[in-house]
Amino acid sequence: MNKDTRVYVAGHRGMVGSAFVRKLRAEGFNNILMPDRAELDLCNQQQTFAWFEKNRPEVVFVAAAKVGGILANNTYPADFIADNLAIALNCVQAAHRSGVQRLLFLGSSCIYPKHAPQPMPEDCLLTSPLEPTNEAYAIAKIAGLKLCQFFRRQHGVLFHSAMPTNLYGPGDNYHPQNSHVFPAFLRKFHEAKEQGLDEVVCWGTGSPRREFLHVDDLADAIFFLLQIDNPPDWVNVGTGTDISIREFAEKVARIIGYEGRIVWDTSKPDGTPRKLMDVSRLTALGWKAKIDLDEGIRRAYASFLEEKASGRLREV
Repeated sequence: MNKDTRVYVAGHRGMVGSAFVRKLRAEGFNNILMPDRAELDLCNQQQTFAWFEKNRPEVVFVAAAKVGGILANNTYPADFIADNLAIALNCVQAAHRSGVQRLLFLGSSCIYPKHAPQPMPEDCLLTSPLEPTNEAYAIAKIAGLKLCQFFRRQHGVLFHSAMPTNLYGPGDNYHPQNSHVFPAFLRKFHEAKEQGLDEVVCWGTGSPRREFLHVDDLADAIFFLLQIDNPPDWVNVGTGTDISIREFAEKVARIIGYEGRIVWDTSKPDGTPRKLMDVSRLTALGWKAKIDLDEGIRRAYASFLEEKASGRLREV
């Protein structure tokens, strides 16, 4: 890529897409294509093909997706699989038809089996059953990854994928029911602190372990991968370290300044017992995460307060 490359960021309003736009601008890129949904609905094949044909992007980053936490995935599985399959298929086919030579598809760590070896290597994909609570989303993401792999194999286009671990940071979704664990905890503890509550109830036992990556680190990794001449078909992006949900909740509460009790509702599901990425492949390529978890939480909380004060807080 060079500074004049026409880069299309699909999902530029989302947490990952907006972080990548910030990274591109910081690197001096000024030809970023960012159509809104009124102009381009990626679930509409005809509209997607027409937009690509007209605008001819040279590099495509597909961060657009329908996303949510355990509750949302359990409640709306048909929506999650249908919308995400449509986005992946339409973007990959449209890119190939319009002559795009470089496309990076954003996957997710949930593509790996529920009882994958820990840390999870890229090669454990499709070796055993998925976590049932987000199976619909995971299958769609696996399909997107495989689309890129097979289009690359058959047509020689440089379509490849990145599988990030749990993300957090500016632009996250803070919906009270549909958000992921990081924004859910941050909002819970912030509101409990504001309201002077004696306790906060969290789902599950707190025993599962999770890895967290600041979204600005992911944007940096994506930019890095797009500079590589022959990247892997898919590569994990994470920190290589994890923490129990209980420890994580205590850390978030401490940084935010909430001093009440944390109560665990063990009638609620835990999800996958552990999700730690094997990041040795990306490390060998020359990239490592830079933002540690304490600093990342402080940055995310500052972003949350700023977005809340300005009326830009995402609650969808």
